[in-house]
Amino acid sequence: MPPAPQPSPSQQPPPRGARSPRRPYHHGDLRRAILTAALDVIAADGPSALSLRDLARRAGVSHAAPAHHFKDRTGLLTAIAAEGFGLLADTLNKAAELKDAGVRYVRFAREHPAHFQVMFTPELLRADDLELTTARTLAGDALRGAVSAVRPESLGIDARLAGVAAWSLAHGFATLLLGHNLDGPVGDKDPEEVFRTLAAMLFRTGP
Repeated sequence: MPPAPQPSPSQQPPPRGARSPRRPYHHGDLRRAILTAALDVIAADGPSALSLRDLARRAGVSHAAPAHHFKDRTGLLTAIAAEGFGLLADTLNKAAELKDAGVRYVRFAREHPAHFQVMFTPELLRADDLELTTARTLAGDALRGAVSAVRPESLGIDARLAGVAAWSLAHGFATLLLGHNLDGPVGDKDPEEVFRTLAAMLFRTGP
């Protein structure tokens, strides 16, 4: 009977007491992974359900990892809000005119409901955070830019109040929509087209 084949040197078990070589840990962008997991939790259960320890478990990292990137829960929510305002500014800056800016605002809320919920809950955020204040200013400037492009005679009120009216209409519609309070009135209609019709009632900005 031939002898059993012996394992090659690479297959030999390490000597007793020897330490096995450690493989480097690769997770990719951990900060992004934590943010994404947080957004999933908020979209499903709201900001109150957020826990850094739970996010660490979801991301497969130590419970201290989220704190390394965001310090605490408030820091994480502030980062989410800052990212949201930046995304909102980007989409508003692409608007062709005021009604289009409003439609884009509603679309942003529908596509980023977790961001939208956190952005406008100031008690959850670190108000003096530079990234947040900068992004919020950019979003406000984008909305004001859309208002300023409208002919003065079309506004009927001064530009500042027109901006408040435009924001109130878009934000109110988006908030009611996300809360399913418009399921009856909107029905099977495209919410963006419904908003466009409402905006035409308030601002005479063209067809």
